[in-house]
Amino acid sequence: MNITLLQTELYWHDPVANRAMLEERIFNLSEPTDLIILPEMFTTGFTMDAQAVAESMKLATFRWLKQMAAQTGAVVTGSYVVQEKGNYFNRLIWMQPDGQFDVYDKRHLFRMAGEDKVYTAGTRRIVKEWKGWRICPLVCYDLRFPVWSRNVPTDRAASGFSPSASSKNFDYDLLIYIANWPSVRRNAWNTLLQARAIENLSYVAAVNRVGQDANGHPYTGDSAVIDFKGDLLFRHSDTEIVHHQTLSLDELRAFREKFPANLDADSFTIQ
Repeated sequence: MNITLLQTELYWHDPVANRAMLEERIFNLSEPTDLIILPEMFTTGFTMDAQAVAESMKLATFRWLKQMAAQTGAVVTGSYVVQEKGNYFNRLIWMQPDGQFDVYDKRHLFRMAGEDKVYTAGTRRIVKEWKGWRICPLVCYDLRFPVWSRNVPTDRAASGFSPSASSKNFDYDLLIYIANWPSVRRNAWNTLLQARAIENLSYVAAVNRVGQDANGHPYTGDSAVIDFKGDLLFRHSDTEIVHHQTLSLDELRAFREKFPANLDADSFTIQ
């Protein structure tokens, strides 16, 4: 699978400018891709002023995502502020080229910024099937909570998906994190991304923003791709970048066969 990471600065509370900036980068991609990953709250920056910037579902940004996916032939994913039934959500949209989509509402809300007082937490994790891969997208602060991202098998039979023997004990092959993760905590970001890859025997792809937001918080990016052994395939700090990375499902499956640490994992349920 070919994936593309867009690490950018973001215009504060300016969805039109952010969509235009990202659209230019998407249309100027240097090679074909299967998956385009945008930062968290890519239309506004990480804001607690949800009332000022929230959109209803299936309006401007949703339609823009649908257009980008259709024109590139790739899944496009990122989060923005959505208002629905009187609640605000930090909502990740998974948009496929055929217009099919799914949503993931950020589960763990960053209380130190008051996110938990403004937004409603999600209650379901999604795993999407694309080009033979199973992909789990999560958002920023979710990274600190390994139980939520644990790669445990679920019954996929209802969807008609038939995993190979080397994949049947796993729920996903690629774990995605999108973020507005400030530079003051960059060590935690870098360390936990590698930990999530190692403990879940999975690729991890993470996209963070750069620049400084209107609250004075600087961001160094550190967007990364990490393999199933925890080896760093890519990391870039401080400046904007569009990065393409090819991932190998065959190499992932071979490593899982050789090193099936998941068979010794503890069983648990999330309450």
